[in-house]
Amino acid sequence: MNIKMNYKKVIFGVVIVLVVVGAFLGGTWYGAKVVVYHVPQPGTIDFSLFWDAYNKLQQNFIDPSKITNQKITYGAIEGMTNALGDPYTDFFDPPQAQRFQQDLAGSFDGIGAEIGVKKDLLTIIAPLKGTPAENAGLRAGDIISKINTKDTTNMTADEAVSLIRGQKGTEVTLTIFRDGWTNTKDFKIVRDTIKVPSIEWSLKGDVAYIQMYQFDETLSPDFKTAALAILQSPAKKIVLDLRNNPGGYLQTAQDIAGWFLQKGQTVTIEDFGKGKTQQIYKTEGNAELANYPMVILINQGSASAAEILAGALRDNRKIKLVGNKSFGKGSVQEVVNLRDGSFLKITIAHWLTPKGSFISDVGLAPDVKVDISDQDVQAKKDPQLDKALEIVNNLK
Repeated sequence: MNIKMNYKKVIFGVVIVLVVVGAFLGGTWYGAKVVVYHVPQPGTIDFSLFWDAYNKLQQNFIDPSKITNQKITYGAIEGMTNALGDPYTDFFDPPQAQRFQQDLAGSFDGIGAEIGVKKDLLTIIAPLKGTPAENAGLRAGDIISKINTKDTTNMTADEAVSLIRGQKGTEVTLTIFRDGWTNTKDFKIVRDTIKVPSIEWSLKGDVAYIQMYQFDETLSPDFKTAALAILQSPAKKIVLDLRNNPGGYLQTAQDIAGWFLQKGQTVTIEDFGKGKTQQIYKTEGNAELANYPMVILINQGSASAAEILAGALRDNRKIKLVGNKSFGKGSVQEVVNLRDGSFLKITIAHWLTPKGSFISDVGLAPDVKVDISDQDVQAKKDPQLDKALEIVNNLK
């Protein structure tokens, strides 16, 4: 049976996090698609065990009134996605789907941190700028071992979301372990309404220092405004800061790359697996900033779309990356709407850099590695930015 449905193709920067968390997308394409449902041949799947378990629950569970057809259906679908062992393939019931869309709009209540599961550990991908998470001192790469005393071992991102999110003004305690520490520490964080900017820029001498915070719906027009201002400014060089940028829409990354690369250069490659044709995404922009010498800042919080842009600029223009290794989110998800307002997010491919590098769970290694210590943060020092400015000022 063929059914036409709306869908979104996404490169999520991490497991969908939604702690307030914006979106760790990486790329989204809107359109329509014919989805073919493959009905198993008789005898290939035996559902009698499922119905046997369902009937036993109805007969023996202490409160059968809690067993509804909808709960059973949603639970079964969620079980199917979890059984695949892929942290980026997920099911969202209607309330979760609605919350996800609200988060993509860039405003939400929470603590302001992207989280995800990396190497089976609940991890802070990026504290977002100016949020309670950043102000409390959370950093990219922090491991969340407990949420309000609840152990996070084997906890999914969705389970963590339900515990961390809450109304503005309420408090949540995260027990954190950080590389280099010998013990965990508790962070008490007061939730707030989060509104994350997409971009800010300033002049540092003749260097335009551009900070991109996420590749959301507003970044393309906001970047155009910033780029036109930079072109009219005394700026002769650029430092592009993608640190703690958890990603966003693929189309947005492609748009932004078009300002820095010549038209027709490769931004990223989608690899759908053995025997399938790769899809190549190329620039379509005006290349107005293509001749500016530049350096890019990355860290553990740079993921998905941020990694796509950084990889594209390094592969095409040999632009140096400064900082720490990026997160390593290199798979592509497709969001398929279901008929009751729920949806599936399904991993369908991996993305590669223009030179064919595979970065899933590996990340982009910086050309110049520079660490930031807790002491640097407390003293409000930024040795990574200092090094980037030093390098770019020596470029011609």
